[in-house]
Amino acid sequence: MYRFCSITLTVLGGTLLLSAGPALAQTEAGIKVYAAQKCSICHSIAGQGNKKLPLDKVGAKLSADQIREWIVAPADAATKAKSTAKPAMKAYPNLPKADLDALVGYMKSLAK
Repeated sequence: MYRFCSITLTVLGGTLLLSAGPALAQTEAGIKVYAAQKCSICHSIAGQGNKKLPLDKVGAKLSADQIREWIVAPADAATKAKSTAKPAMKAYPNLPKADLDALVGYMKSLAK
Protein backbone atom coordinates (compact mmCIF):
# COMPACT_ATOMS: atom_id res chain seq x y z
CA MET A 1 0.00 0.00 0.00
CA TYR A 2 1.31 3.46 -0.91
CA ARG A 3 -0.08 6.86 0.18
CA PHE A 4 0.18 9.91 -2.07
CA CYS A 5 -1.68 13.12 -1.21
CA SER A 6 -4.57 11.36 0.56
CA ILE A 7 -4.93 8.81 -2.22
CA THR A 8 -4.31 5.19 -1.34
CA LEU A 9 -2.93 2.81 -3.93
CA THR A 10 -3.21 -0.85 -3.02
CA VAL A 11 -1.82 -3.68 -5.11
CA LEU A 12 -3.78 -6.92 -4.67
CA GLY A 13 -2.94 -9.87 -6.88
CA GLY A 14 -1.57 -7.63 -9.60
CA THR A 15 -4.62 -5.31 -9.51
CA LEU A 16 -4.16 -1.67 -8.60
CA LEU A 17 -6.96 -0.28 -6.43
CA LEU A 18 -7.36 3.47 -6.01
CA SER A 19 -9.29 5.01 -3.12
CA ALA A 20 -9.55 8.61 -2.00
CA GLY A 21 -8.91 9.47 1.62
CA PRO A 22 -11.10 11.67 3.82
CA ALA A 23 -9.10 14.80 2.93
CA LEU A 24 -9.93 14.41 -0.75
CA ALA A 25 -13.62 13.88 0.04
CA GLN A 26 -13.60 17.01 2.22
CA THR A 27 -11.90 19.00 -0.54
CA GLU A 28 -14.52 17.87 -3.05
CA ALA A 29 -17.29 18.85 -0.63
CA GLY A 30 -15.59 22.23 -0.11
CA ILE A 31 -15.51 22.84 -3.85
CA LYS A 32 -19.28 22.31 -3.90
CA VAL A 33 -19.80 24.74 -0.99
CA TYR A 34 -17.55 27.32 -2.73
CA ALA A 35 -19.72 27.04 -5.85
CA ALA A 36 -23.05 27.00 -3.97
CA GLN A 37 -22.14 30.11 -1.96
CA LYS A 38 -21.02 31.84 -5.18
CA CYS A 39 -17.60 32.70 -3.71
CA SER A 40 -16.21 33.23 -7.22
CA ILE A 41 -18.22 36.45 -7.54
CA CYS A 42 -15.58 38.06 -5.30
CA HIS A 43 -12.69 35.54 -5.37
CA SER A 44 -10.74 33.55 -7.92
CA ILE A 45 -8.93 30.23 -7.83
CA ALA A 46 -6.56 29.25 -10.64
CA GLY A 47 -7.74 32.25 -12.66
CA GLN A 48 -11.44 31.33 -12.43
CA GLY A 49 -13.67 33.98 -10.88
CA ASN A 50 -13.03 37.58 -9.81
CA LYS A 51 -9.30 38.08 -10.19
CA LYS A 52 -9.21 41.02 -7.74
CA LEU A 53 -9.25 38.73 -4.68
CA PRO A 54 -7.42 35.47 -5.56
CA LEU A 55 -7.39 32.60 -3.10
CA ASP A 56 -4.50 30.73 -4.72
CA LYS A 57 -2.03 29.55 -2.04
CA VAL A 58 -4.31 30.73 0.78
CA GLY A 59 -3.77 27.37 2.49
CA ALA A 60 -0.07 28.13 2.84
CA LYS A 61 -0.66 31.69 4.07
CA LEU A 62 -3.40 31.20 6.66
CA SER A 63 -4.15 28.62 9.34
CA ALA A 64 -7.45 26.75 9.34
CA ASP A 65 -8.62 28.94 12.24
CA GLN A 66 -7.77 32.11 10.33
CA ILE A 67 -9.62 30.89 7.25
CA ARG A 68 -12.62 29.99 9.42
CA GLU A 69 -12.57 33.49 10.92
CA TRP A 70 -12.50 35.07 7.45
CA ILE A 71 -15.64 33.09 6.62
CA VAL A 72 -17.71 33.57 9.79
CA ALA A 73 -16.38 36.92 11.09
CA PRO A 74 -14.66 38.67 8.18
CA ALA A 75 -14.78 42.12 9.80
CA ASP A 76 -12.72 40.83 12.72
CA ALA A 77 -10.32 39.01 10.39
CA ALA A 78 -9.93 42.12 8.21
CA THR A 79 -9.12 44.24 11.26
CA LYS A 80 -6.48 41.76 12.41
CA ALA A 81 -4.99 41.56 8.90
CA LYS A 82 -5.24 45.33 8.39
CA SER A 83 -7.08 44.58 5.16
CA THR A 84 -8.52 47.47 3.20
CA ALA A 85 -10.11 45.34 0.44
CA LYS A 86 -13.41 46.74 -0.79
CA PRO A 87 -16.15 45.75 -0.67
CA ALA A 88 -15.94 44.18 2.75
CA MET A 89 -16.46 40.43 2.78
CA LYS A 90 -19.92 39.15 3.68
CA ALA A 91 -20.09 37.04 6.86
CA TYR A 92 -21.37 33.46 6.75
CA PRO A 93 -22.06 32.78 10.46
CA ASN A 94 -24.95 30.38 9.75
CA LEU A 95 -23.14 28.08 7.35
CA PRO A 96 -23.73 24.50 8.57
CA LYS A 97 -20.70 23.10 10.42
CA ALA A 98 -20.13 20.37 7.82
CA ASP A 99 -20.15 22.96 5.02
CA LEU A 100 -17.86 25.30 6.94
CA ASP A 101 -15.43 22.48 7.70
CA ALA A 102 -15.46 21.40 4.06
CA LEU A 103 -14.86 24.94 2.83
CA VAL A 104 -11.99 25.44 5.28
CA GLY A 105 -10.54 22.08 4.18
CA TYR A 106 -10.76 23.15 0.55
CA MET A 107 -9.06 26.48 1.27
CA LYS A 108 -6.29 24.66 3.20
CA SER A 109 -5.77 22.41 0.17
CA LEU A 110 -4.90 25.52 -1.85
CA ALA A 111 -1.35 25.59 -0.58
CA LYS A 112 0.57 25.27 -3.84
